[in-house]
Amino acid sequence: MSSGNDQDTSASPETILVVEDDRPLREGLALNFKLHGYHVITAADGEVGMQKAFDVRPDLIVLDIMLPGYSGLEILAELREKHEDVPVLILSARDTLDDKVEGLLLGADDYLAKPFELPELLARTEAMLRRRRMNRLAEPEIGFGAVVIDPAGRNLTVEGREIGLSAKEFDLLCLLARSPGRAFSREEILDRVWGWGFDGTTRTVDNFILVLRQKLEADPAHPRHIKTVRQVGYRLDP
Repeated sequence: MSSGNDQDTSASPETILVVEDDRPLREGLALNFKLHGYHVITAADGEVGMQKAFDVRPDLIVLDIMLPGYSGLEILAELREKHEDVPVLILSARDTLDDKVEGLLLGADDYLAKPFELPELLARTEAMLRRRRMNRLAEPEIGFGAVVIDPAGRNLTVEGREIGLSAKEFDLLCLLARSPGRAFSREEILDRVWGWGFDGTTRTVDNFILVLRQKLEADPAHPRHIKTVRQVGYRLDP
C-alpha cells in the first residue's frame, strides 16, 4: 500500500481488530497495520475476539477461522445475526472453494488463503475500508419532528440547535431511528449498542432512554417520539 492512498489522515485512525491465534502472525499483522496508520487491537482466541468485536466496534476485522474457543465462523455468524455491518476479512489455511463459499455466505466481505502476500492483504484491507467510508458518507440524514440526525457526522440538532450526545446515546438513537416503528427489546438494545459480553442490566437502557427524552422531547414526561412498548422495550415514532 503506497503512501498515496486516500485514507483521511486528519481524522482519528481507523481501528482494525486482528483475531489470530498464531502469535508471530498476529504480531506481524499488528505491526504492519500500525505502520500504515491504523489503530490495531488484537485477540489470540475466539472468546476474546468475540468480546472485542462487540465492545470496541472496530472499523474492520481480520479474522482467522481456526481459533481456540469460538471459531472465526461462529464469531462472523454472531456479528451478522446482531446486524453488525463491520467489514470482515477472513484469513484461513482452509482454501477450498467450499470453505470460501461458506465464509462468504455467512457474511464475510473477503477471504484470503494462507499463506498470503502482505501487499495483497494491505490492498484488500484498504479497499474494504474505503467502501466503508463511502457508505458512511452516503447515509442520509434522518429527520422527524424538529429532530435531525446526521449519522455520517454523528451530529444531532433539535429545532436547529446542536445537541450534545455521548457515543452510546447517539448509537442508541440511531438504532431506533433507522427502524422507525419497530419495537426493540431492552435485551436487543443492550446487544446492539453496548455489545456482546456487557455485564450491566436492562436498567442501563431505561436510564439512557430517559436522557434521550430529556434532550429530544418537548415534554419528556409525555414523549411524542421515543415511546415505551409495555413488556417489550422501546420504539421510535417519527
